[in-house]
Amino acid sequence: MKILNLILLAMKALQRNKLRALLTMLGIIIGVASVITMMSIGEGSKQSINASLSSMGSNMITIMPYSNEPGGARLQGSSFKTLTIKDVEALGKNAPDIALISPLASSSGQAISGASNWPTSIQGVSPEYLDIRKLSVKDGIIFSEQDVKSSAKVCLLGKTVVDNLFPNGEDPIGKIIRFGKIPFQVIGVLTPKGTSNFGQDQDDIIIAPYSTVQKRVLSSIYFSQIYASATTEAASDKAVTEATAVLRDTHRLRDGQEDDFQIRTQAELMTMLNSTSSMMTALLTAVASISLVIGGIGIMNIMYVSVTERTREIGLRMSIGARGIDILLQFLIEAIMISITGGVIGVILGISAALIIPAMLNWPTVISESSIVISFLVCAVTGIFFGYYPALKASGLDPIEALRYE
Repeated sequence: MKILNLILLAMKALQRNKLRALLTMLGIIIGVASVITMMSIGEGSKQSINASLSSMGSNMITIMPYSNEPGGARLQGSSFKTLTIKDVEALGKNAPDIALISPLASSSGQAISGASNWPTSIQGVSPEYLDIRKLSVKDGIIFSEQDVKSSAKVCLLGKTVVDNLFPNGEDPIGKIIRFGKIPFQVIGVLTPKGTSNFGQDQDDIIIAPYSTVQKRVLSSIYFSQIYASATTEAASDKAVTEATAVLRDTHRLRDGQEDDFQIRTQAELMTMLNSTSSMMTALLTAVASISLVIGGIGIMNIMYVSVTERTREIGLRMSIGARGIDILLQFLIEAIMISITGGVIGVILGISAALIIPAMLNWPTVISESSIVISFLVCAVTGIFFGYYPALKASGLDPIEALRYE
């Protein structure tokens, strides 16, 4: 029997039971839509993370203190005291593949201007920090090396701090604010950067010379981090090797002793975050795929019912010359059509959801062609796998017994 005739027979059979066919498709529809949506969210988060980290500088290097705790535990934290100005100076002199370097001394507290106040953080850095972190000044000027040497009480404000300390829209340049009890003169306002992919407000910040923050705010000689920038992205690994050697020397660590610092590059951070994102995407996709299995079981169940209901029809067709392979193909094609039709509807719903989510939840999504192709393949395989056994049972019926069936 020709395949076209079998397809037409399968379509007529499905048209006779539209509601039943639609209900059978639901598992496939939900599964495919869920898989496409989850994969789109996962791909979107990957690209968003990469774009965010690249905007900070692909050749940026971060040095953090580490603490060797009793029992072999190694803990990272800004409160550990291992990084000083000697480290910064040694890196500047002895690490040729590091182009820019800036220490970071940070503290949280209350910023006050007149009757307005705002809880925020202050970061003590050098002027190079803005180039390393790809920051720029929208209004005013950047503090100088002379300001760092003299521990000048000057600062740059992020947009969020400006909006909360100067709610009436007055120009903050030249104004005096207080961070805790320490007065600072505002000399510049940073260009807004908005919220990061990790939910952090990048404009809720005050930047000042590191020497000022160390002496006036923290009363400490230690830094919470050191930021650096390699000469090129390709030189990042070499710069890390140089920095490790320099810091081990300045910290007087003997051979065999563990580092009391940790160095991370943007490439390492991208790899780690992408790996985490991929694992979460795979997990969510696996959970969504359960609906496909449930949909496949539904197809098998309804095809068994269909074989039972049409036993006399099968016997009649076989008595007038239909072969077992014709019966098998007829029911198998019906199962595949149910699966693929559900898949098409699921793809449409999945793409629609992936387009709606960014507008409603502000989550980045990227619809990949691979997710659509995989969904269609899975639908076809599901139809064949779960439809084959009922079709095989139909093709194996005895024509005489089938004709007698009531």
